[in-house]
Amino acid sequence: MSQPIEVTRSPIRLRPDPRRVVARLFIPGQESLIDGESRAGSVIDRILALDDQQAEAALDEVNELFADRYGDLEALLMQHFDLVVHRVEHPLGLSHDRQLLVGAYFTQEYAVEAAAVCNPSMVAHPDQTGLAPGETRFVMSLRAIGEGHRSSIELRTGVVGSDATVRLDDPGPHLVAGHPEPVHYRRDLFHRALRTIDGDGLSGDFVLGSLPDRFTMKELELALGDLYDQLVTRRDAMQTIERIRWIAASNYEVSFPATSSIAERVLSSTAPAESHGMEDARFVRFTHDDGTVTYYATYTAYDGTQVEPQLLTTTDFRTFSSTQLMGTAASNKGMALFPRKVGGRYAALSRWDRETNAVVLSDDPNIWDDPVSLPQARQAWNLVQLGNCGSPIETPAGWLVLTHGVGPMRRYAMGADLLDLDDPTRVLASLTEPLLLPTAGERDGYVPNVVYSCGAMTHGEHLVVPFGMADANIGVATVRMDELLDRLTVAPR
Repeated sequence: MSQPIEVTRSPIRLRPDPRRVVARLFIPGQESLIDGESRAGSVIDRILALDDQQAEAALDEVNELFADRYGDLEALLMQHFDLVVHRVEHPLGLSHDRQLLVGAYFTQEYAVEAAAVCNPSMVAHPDQTGLAPGETRFVMSLRAIGEGHRSSIELRTGVVGSDATVRLDDPGPHLVAGHPEPVHYRRDLFHRALRTIDGDGLSGDFVLGSLPDRFTMKELELALGDLYDQLVTRRDAMQTIERIRWIAASNYEVSFPATSSIAERVLSSTAPAESHGMEDARFVRFTHDDGTVTYYATYTAYDGTQVEPQLLTTTDFRTFSSTQLMGTAASNKGMALFPRKVGGRYAALSRWDRETNAVVLSDDPNIWDDPVSLPQARQAWNLVQLGNCGSPIETPAGWLVLTHGVGPMRRYAMGADLLDLDDPTRVLASLTEPLLLPTAGERDGYVPNVVYSCGAMTHGEHLVVPFGMADANIGVATVRMDELLDRLTVAPR
């Protein structure tokens, strides 16, 4: 075995901070992991039975304890009051303070990072102004794991200096969740999703056939209403209605206040497919043929039983759309898009068979069929399975792909492949030794013996690799690109 490539670890260490919380709707009787009936009505009756002195004291305590944890606590409490106001017998008779108190009783805090932070990716920030020569501003995504092992996607920002040192910005005192926005759906994706679930029957054709190529939720509900009117003659109508609504909920858009910074924003479960978490976002800065830039991120949606890949799309890290990924190659974890089209088509890495890397080309970034598995020389450190550690990076020598491999004792290690620029299904070389192994200080944590990245970034002569350690903390390492590429270009095929 040749000498290991020199890897420089930054002193930066991101650790979970339980003070980073978001406020969620709380319905008594329907707590997490408990299947029960709502006790909303009886709780509201008890809130309204409080005398004015008790109610005033309770609301004062809420403001004293929680106001500094949110940008606008009053707006948040009113939002939750509005969601349960239908259980109040005479809502117009309630004072504003009593409405806020009801909202407070139906609110709970969720510590987004209570358990761990891990599996980061890094891309160049859309704003590179105001920097010193040789500096690059970046956006880092990370998987934040909270109560119940539910994962969210958090963001951080920072700067890589001219000497390849990494500085992280202060993320700010508050976390801000996204707000739902109206969506325009694609009819062809609904057809494909229905076929994937359980065939595309006559009832599905009836609904989708009446809709334009792009349609709104209002138009969809009108079409579903027409199908509902035919329940007597269409035995599968209710099942079709439920499936179509599930598909609609799985394709959504959220936006964040313009006053919030990128590092204050958190993407948390919205669609039914991600009810138990959003995991391992692999962000890539994608350059279109006309030179415009879109940031894509594939991530794993988990509903407590199965995983499904989803695609995030944004241009500014303020508004995000999430859409389903479909096709043979989109059937497991770990998809990662190339940063541009290859041969006029979108390209992605896939681990569709659960244990090897593959390349797949498509005319549509949401539909991925016909993956081509890559030949891979197995080593002791990657014998169990292989996967990618983020999107390929274009270099003059070829597409640089960071990989992860699993060896004895389920120890994860990171390696690297080099793929042909014009034909990425052709592997030019693979490292025979690991690029990154967990050190003694990185082995212990939530999941021991793991180093893992969801995407690196080039900076001058260096590759900057953010990585999770033991699914507990996040570090950053740098590697000289010339040394890595030299090793790959002379490595045996």
